[in-house]
Amino acid sequence: MMFRKSMLVISLLITMVAQAHQPDVSTTMLVEKENNTWVLQISASLTAFQQEIRTHFAETPYKTPEEFQQMVITHIKNNLEISFNGGNKITLGKGFVKLGHETKVVFEVVGVPLDMQSVVVKNSAFKDIFKNQSALVLLKNGFNKEHFVLNDANNHTLNLEVQTNKFVEKTDSQAASFPSEYGYFLIAILLASLGVAFVIKKNNAKRISI
Repeated sequence: MMFRKSMLVISLLITMVAQAHQPDVSTTMLVEKENNTWVLQISASLTAFQQEIRTHFAETPYKTPEEFQQMVITHIKNNLEISFNGGNKITLGKGFVKLGHETKVVFEVVGVPLDMQSVVVKNSAFKDIFKNQSALVLLKNGFNKEHFVLNDANNHTLNLEVQTNKFVEKTDSQAASFPSEYGYFLIAILLASLGVAFVIKKNNAKRISI
């Protein structure tokens, strides 16, 4: 049993490295921390972010990693909407970008209600990438770990409702869930990536050639 678990972990790590180079695959993750505080993390390949920034900021190309990071933050804020209970929209607070082959954007989130009845998530940040799909994972304390997918077929939008201790798609939603084995893989990766403390330091971003 221990051997099988070890092999599973190794397999997940190998797959994670491969996923980091695929521009059409991303993840959108909303996570409850302590005292009803929430963070949002969006992960994708650096290539995917570069393609979107070059498309949407063509008239003002970036010259430094810092400019690129600020454009990424602006692009996410312009293309992501999350609302609860029929209209209460969340606000994205401070955010930072961790550059790498797999690039992560993390935000503090304000406005998530204690009493959740429904949630609508729209993330069109990667809509210009051919056959793009983004895994959506919502991690709320006491809830089942559910996973869904945002793509062209559902206009990058999911309409979910709360049933007891889990999120489920409303019947009029056309989005499909990820296969369970892929979903567990994504959750394992994303939980690991969120192990780093949410500390924002304006001038501490990792410099790489972009």
